Amino acid sequence: MNNEIRNIFNKIAPVYDELNDRLSFGQHRVWKEMAVKWSQAKPGDTCIDLCCGSGDLSLRMARHVGKTGQVSGVDFSCELLAVAQERAENIYPKPNITWIEADVLNLPFEDNHFDAATMGYGLRNVTDIPRCLQELYRVLKPGAKAAILDFHRPSNELMRKFQQWYLNNLVVPTATQMGMKDEYAYISPSLDRFPLGNAQIAIAQQVGFTDATHYPIANGMMGVLVIKKF
Repeated sequence: MNNEIRNIFNKIAPVYDELNDRLSFGQHRVWKEMAVKWSQAKPGDTCIDLCCGSGDLSLRMARHVGKTGQVSGVDFSCELLAVAQERAENIYPKPNITWIEADVLNLPFEDNHFDAATMGYGLRNVTDIPRCLQELYRVLKPGAKAAILDFHRPSNELMRKFQQWYLNNLVVPTATQMGMKDEYAYISPSLDRFPLGNAQIAIAQQVGFTDATHYPIANGMMGVLVIKKF
């Protein structure tokens, strides 16, 4: 992973959740719940949440898998992992989550290990998307599903213009008020580089996921890539 991106996420860790709430008007919770459902995580499963950040998706996965299940929350930002761990410690009963500082391009797990996976707002920030999906394919069991949620550039030109206006006039000013202008200015160029739905499906298929579907949500400004290993 890129050290510059790691430094950005370490710095924004203290305000990450509040900014997500403000910037999505609280809707990120709904989208994350959709992603967990698409992953088909069930009681007793061993699951992984890649780029887990402050732990939102990991905590949701833990509720789905219950006391007999296990979730590994993986992130390269030690500061975000500290926030996630603190959140988990304040929940009763304590969720069965292991927080792991690691690079998603080189996962510290054996082959065919996980029953389900999620990833929220992380694929857009990895330096090698095919390598990341290849690693995910490797650690999933045959029959396992993964749901990958992220921002996208909408294909509709009007929605693209609205998204850019929203980023320029709401996202960056909000981040600026919190002293994080430079850290959140990276979002727009990251969207320009990020492959759209069909391209994501093609990459997933190239690394072995024969079953891949992309669901656009929020008028194409968001999407979930759902992939299955056979």
